[in-house]
Amino acid sequence: MSVARSSLPPAAGPKTLAEWLAHTEQLHALTIDMGLARVSQVRDAMTLHPNFPIITVAGTNGKGSTCTLLAACLSAAGYRVGVYSSPHLVRYNERVRVGSSFVSDQSLCDAFAKVEAARGNQSLTPFEFGTLAAMQVFIEAGLDVVILEVGLGGRLDAVNIFDPDCAIVTSIAIDHEAWLGNTREAIAAEKAGVFRAGRPAICADPEPPVTIAETAARLGAQLLQIDRDFSYQVSAGQWSFAMGAHTLAGLPRLKLSGAFQYRNAAAALAALLTLEARLPVSLEALREGLQTAALAGRFQKVSEAPLVIMDVAHNPHAAAELAANLRTEPCDGKTWAVFGMLSDKDIAGVIALLDPLVDCWCVAGIEEARGASLEAMQALLSGVRGSVTGCASPQAAFAEARSCAQAADRIVVFGSFITVGAVMAALEGAA
Repeated sequence: MSVARSSLPPAAGPKTLAEWLAHTEQLHALTIDMGLARVSQVRDAMTLHPNFPIITVAGTNGKGSTCTLLAACLSAAGYRVGVYSSPHLVRYNERVRVGSSFVSDQSLCDAFAKVEAARGNQSLTPFEFGTLAAMQVFIEAGLDVVILEVGLGGRLDAVNIFDPDCAIVTSIAIDHEAWLGNTREAIAAEKAGVFRAGRPAICADPEPPVTIAETAARLGAQLLQIDRDFSYQVSAGQWSFAMGAHTLAGLPRLKLSGAFQYRNAAAALAALLTLEARLPVSLEALREGLQTAALAGRFQKVSEAPLVIMDVAHNPHAAAELAANLRTEPCDGKTWAVFGMLSDKDIAGVIALLDPLVDCWCVAGIEEARGASLEAMQALLSGVRGSVTGCASPQAAFAEARSCAQAADRIVVFGSFITVGAVMAALEGAA
C-alpha cells in the first residue's frame, strides 16, 4: 500500500536532520514495504547512475563486519571509499560514511532535499529515502568505490536498484520470516537476489542452502563458495587465505572478536581478488586493513572492572556467536545481561542460548512499534536459571547492572541495535 504525498514547498520543508528524519517517517503507510518500483522511479528522476564499482553485502549476520573489513582494506590501498550501512547505534550519520568519517548533518540534509524534490507524489519508506540520499552523497563526493549493506533480504531491498560489480552473502539463518520466508532455502533465495549476471557472487555460509547455487545459476552469476572455491585457516597468532592460484599466508589476527569473523574476512578477500583488475590492493594494504578494522557494537569492550561488552546480537544465529565469545573469555565473577529485543525476533531462542551463561538479567522493554514490552520479556525469562530484574528502559537496566556488579563481574548489553545504542548514548552523555 502506498500513500501519495506531494513535495513540500521549500519554505515549509524540513531544515535540520532530525526534521528530515521525522518527515521520512510520514511518507509511506508502512515502515517496511518490500519492492523496487517506487525507489527505482525516484532514482531515475534523480539520475543516480554511479560510475564507480559497487560491492553489495547481504546476509543474516556479518554484513556490518564484512563491509568494515572491505572498507578498511580499500582505504589502506588509497581508495576513497563510501559505505552505506544500517541500522545505526547512536546517530543516523553512522549509516553514511565517506573514508573514515560519517557524513555531516548538512550533507545529509542537502541530499534529502534532492530526494524530496525528485520524488513528486511518489511515497517512499524511510529506508528507501535514505538509500537514495546516501547514493546522492557518494556520487557528489566522486568516490572510487562504494560498499552497500542490504537492509533486509536482498532481492527486493532498496540497495538492489544499484547493480553491484561483486555481491556477497555472508550467512543465512532464520530471521525476518514475515518478509523473507520461514526456511533457510526461501531466505537464501531472497538474499541471493543481489547476484548479477556475469559478475562474481561470494557466499561465505559454510552450509549454504541449495537455493544459493540455484539462484546464481538462474541469474548467470559467477558463484564462489567458501570451502569450495576459497578457504581460510586460523592458527596461533596468524591466519591464511587461499583462492585458486592465490595464497595469502601469515595474515595478521583480526581486531574484530570471534572465530566467525574470519569467514567474513575470507569473503572480503575473495571479493577484493575478483575486483583486482579494477581495484588492485597490495598485500601490505590487505594486512593493514585486516588488523585495523573495528566495528562498534560487535563484542565491543567499552570499560573494565566490571568489564562492559556491547554486542548487537538480535537473533539466535548471532546469539550463538556471542555465547561462543563469552565462553572463550570467561570471567571470575558473575555475568550480567542488559537485555531488550524487538517483538518480531526469536526472543526465546536468544534467551535459551545465553541462559547457561547469565547469572543476572536486567531486562527492559523497547518503546517503539516493533519493540517487545517489559511484560513480554519478563514472561519469556520466567524459566531462566538466573535472577531477573525489570527496568523502565535499557539505560535504567544498564544503571541497575552497573550499580550491582562487582569489579570481577562482566556486563553484556545485547538483544537489539536499539538496546545497545541507547546504552552507548547514555555512556557518551555521561562522559
